[in-house]
Amino acid sequence: MSKKTLVSAITAALVVGAASTTFAAANPFSDVPADSWAYDAVTTLAADGVIDGYPDGTYKGQNTMTRYEMAQIVARAMAKTDLEKADKALVDKLAAEFAEELDNLGVRVADLEKKSDNVKFGGELRYRYYDIDRDSRLGGDETHNKVLFRLEPKAYIGNSGWTANARIDYEMDLSSDEDENDVEVDRAYVEGPLFGTTVTAGRTPVFTAQGLVFDDRISGATVAFGSEDFTATLAAGRYNNGHKDTDGLGTALGVAKDITGEYYGLQLDYAPSEQLALNAGYTALKNIENIDADANIWYIGGSYAFDKNVKLVAEYAQNTEDYNWDQDQAWTAELQYKGANPADAGSWGMYAGYRQIDLLSVIAPTYDDIISAGYKGAVVGASYVPAENILATIEYFDGEGTVSGQDASKFFANVDFFF
Repeated sequence: MSKKTLVSAITAALVVGAASTTFAAANPFSDVPADSWAYDAVTTLAADGVIDGYPDGTYKGQNTMTRYEMAQIVARAMAKTDLEKADKALVDKLAAEFAEELDNLGVRVADLEKKSDNVKFGGELRYRYYDIDRDSRLGGDETHNKVLFRLEPKAYIGNSGWTANARIDYEMDLSSDEDENDVEVDRAYVEGPLFGTTVTAGRTPVFTAQGLVFDDRISGATVAFGSEDFTATLAAGRYNNGHKDTDGLGTALGVAKDITGEYYGLQLDYAPSEQLALNAGYTALKNIENIDADANIWYIGGSYAFDKNVKLVAEYAQNTEDYNWDQDQAWTAELQYKGANPADAGSWGMYAGYRQIDLLSVIAPTYDDIISAGYKGAVVGASYVPAENILATIEYFDGEGTVSGQDASKFFANVDFFF
């Protein structure tokens, strides 16, 4: 959420006091005259204790507020118990937007959610189609036409701040009208605070290098700690990629798609400003079953927002394990314009970029546009939200195999219905 002036943020987002307080309260601020367009909202919120101004008795509505100042206002609104239904829904959305700041202020968003229900259910129904055009030496043409139903329950564990989380998937192939697989519990893990850190344990998600190196699950644990600007995340566990459609490291090493090994990772994130975010890290797969080799992947990257609409994202990774094969580097760069937010009907975004992902360079990349590891080329894509919680995406890749040099392309289309 972009910064707004204090007056506009409150009047646009926090008209929560109007449901319970009249406008008879005296004006506590010397710099908000009675004929100001914001007078009613400011005096109402002050009377309700949602805002309190500055020690010198002024409101300073012309100043730009920080996210932490906004989070303090949201926290006070969360404490109110007599909100109308519409106002409560608005406060819940604000609490989700400022969850990190509220957590740092000692306000648990989970506490608000637990007042209504101890278990929350989310998920999506997704239709996905893609068509791959490539030389037979690269595997030949391929078409994917499937529907996925995903359920994501979250249960709050008392007042501990811990949650139990799961992701359950069921997929059907529309081309054959057959079940793609049985119902799969893709994730099952707990998450919560421990000794000043945030811990996950179980079949837990891991996301590294902005998705270039790894976007999958491990059976193990992660520990994250740091400050507002700097975060370190450690991960360790067992990894098996047999459940994924994508190939890559396992195929390149001659064991089809199924590789199982010990996973270790460290990622450092540094965000000195709202415009700049940097990351660097190390990911390893050790003692891979049936393979006399490991993976030792180092990476570095970041993103820079030129303004609220334009962002440049780049990442580089290299596997330093010696395979006697020059297929150990990966990099990506893309320019993003705007962005589609499923909660904001009518929002849209687009991007263009280039990716090169050598066969032995990464483990489980996140991208839907490029065919898989072992390809390089240009990518473009666009997303649009025709209605709230409905996201439509199209993407296109045009490139070649990193080993054969044979031309290849991919058209990708996806529609998500979130709930």
